[in-house]
Amino acid sequence: MQDSIALVHSAPGLTATATDRNNGEPRVVPRNLTARQKAAIVVRLLLSDGADIPLEELPDELQERLTLQLGQMGLVDRVTLSAVAEEFADALNGVGLAFPHGLAGALDAVNGKIAPTTAARLRKVAGMRQVGDPWLRLRDIPAADLAHIALAESTEVAAVMLSKLETAKAAQMLGQLPGPVARRITYAVSKTSNVTPEAVERIGWSLAAQLDQRPTPVFDTDPGARVGAILNQTPPATRDGLLDALEEEDAEFATVVRQSIFTFGHIATRVSARDVPAILREVEQSVLVTALAGAKSAADKGSVEFLLASMSSRMADNLREEISERGTVKLADAEKAMTQIVGAVRSLVENAIIVLAEEEPEE
Repeated sequence: MQDSIALVHSAPGLTATATDRNNGEPRVVPRNLTARQKAAIVVRLLLSDGADIPLEELPDELQERLTLQLGQMGLVDRVTLSAVAEEFADALNGVGLAFPHGLAGALDAVNGKIAPTTAARLRKVAGMRQVGDPWLRLRDIPAADLAHIALAESTEVAAVMLSKLETAKAAQMLGQLPGPVARRITYAVSKTSNVTPEAVERIGWSLAAQLDQRPTPVFDTDPGARVGAILNQTPPATRDGLLDALEEEDAEFATVVRQSIFTFGHIATRVSARDVPAILREVEQSVLVTALAGAKSAADKGSVEFLLASMSSRMADNLREEISERGTVKLADAEKAMTQIVGAVRSLVENAIIVLAEEEPEE
């Protein structure tokens, strides 16, 4: 440490002396300190050297004890400082692995590595007030979820939440809210100047507790997408019958399912012509011929013409010749071939090789 930032000052009464055995002259020896006093010296030393110590992660009781001890230390001699620093360095050298503090810290360390249901259950088991900054956790929540929370809270609480978020996330949250609500919350930010740190912390823990109370999603996709993915693999007759039944039971849900369905007949309207070569490379020639020859509905025939028009004229002529020679194709064989082509398209989409156009909603 440089003298300008050294913590140690010589002062009468703060050093201990001993007699040197060789010449009988007094020499300075380190003071006897408690563990708390040594911790205060180490913290003061690190802070003076510009170290960023996350003291806020300590339990409130420890933060309070440490602060009180810092105020009681007064002056420390150089010999004592050197002894404490050396002891601290030896302790660090002996550390092989450091684990997070408490259950809350452990959950943060394994976040995303354990099952969501297990994490949710453990957070509920933790029960007691967790250690750390609740706003760090809230900042990782999607903007849409934050907007949902803001709608359920008072304008004042939502204003505090908006103030604690990063600028980009706060803007995203406002964009998810109805205009009048967003304006009220934005104006309420001007009234947060006198909010105490304790109140902000209580609000943060309250909102974090709400996250723990939410049911953990079991499925990665919404119900409409899951049903649509299943119906994609079912025969057209079965699919149409199920969609008609869904329409009678819940027309709104049936609409969502229809939007999630992609069949052979959708190729002409949702696939780009430049992506057809990539699709054809994923499908065997015999499967392609079977599907094209077995098309019966207007939508399926439209996809056949689209595919033929999106490939080289030579390849299209060869396929037309094979289709003519193939003759009549059984319905089951045609549906199986079309399903394989649809599967190839979906695989390319999932791997971000091609992109499907959004289907225009029906009037």
